[in-house]
Amino acid sequence: MRNVLISFALVSVAIPVEAKELMANDRYMCSWGAGTAARAQELKLSGVSLYAARQKLQAYPFTKSWMRMLAMGITEQTYDSKSHFKPEAIRKSFYEDCVKYKLARK
Repeated sequence: MRNVLISFALVSVAIPVEAKELMANDRYMCSWGAGTAARAQELKLSGVSLYAARQKLQAYPFTKSWMRMLAMGITEQTYDSKSHFKPEAIRKSFYEDCVKYKLARK
């Protein structure tokens, strides 16, 4: 009987952990960041310098105040990496890692 109660207690604790969902703004942020990383990778692979990529970001009209600095950071990290993955692979990897990070913080 005691084992049954312990098993039930573990199951009841495990279910809410799996039921976590990302908030819409977290999904948006992960998707936006993944797109930014993919664009930075495209620029890097096409031979555009980091300086020129930064200039493009400065000229781009962002809709939210946090976007410009985050885009700069993502672009610099992309250029610092030795990765030659295709932009779509970068987008997918960034999004998946971002979602894992956001869910782990909850």
